[in-house]
Amino acid sequence: MAAPTRTTDVPTVDVRGPRFGAWVTSVVLGLALVLESGALVAVQAVVFALGAFAGLRYAPYGVLFRLVVAPRIGPVREREAAAPPRFAQLVGLLFAVVGAAGYLLGAPVLGAIATGLALVAALLNAATGFCLGCELYLTARRVLPART
Repeated sequence: MAAPTRTTDVPTVDVRGPRFGAWVTSVVLGLALVLESGALVAVQAVVFALGAFAGLRYAPYGVLFRLVVAPRIGPVREREAAAPPRFAQLVGLLFAVVGAAGYLLGAPVLGAIATGLALVAALLNAATGFCLGCELYLTARRVLPART
């Protein structure tokens, strides 16, 4: 979620940024599950929306990483294309919207399931660096025909 740079016109991010964001997301979604809080899931949905539509650079966790964390952990050693993590933010947004709606509209089981699935994906990324949404993006790119 660090500041994108352009390498051959492909926006990239510091690989540590999305992983940091996954840790923060895990904490937020974990609290939302424990508290059964649709409002907290809705806040996370807004964070996902900013990452997906405005870009990782403008997402709150990306800003926090870039301004507070990155300067303290040393220079960037590895970068990745920004498109897969942005798509992962979109996938997270979909689950968070369903989770928030479930909690807020009186279907707490639906809220818990959708929030729990988003939490599992965030924890997987945070703990291992494996991003389910990113892999989904890469799979779709291989399977779907290229746009002209």
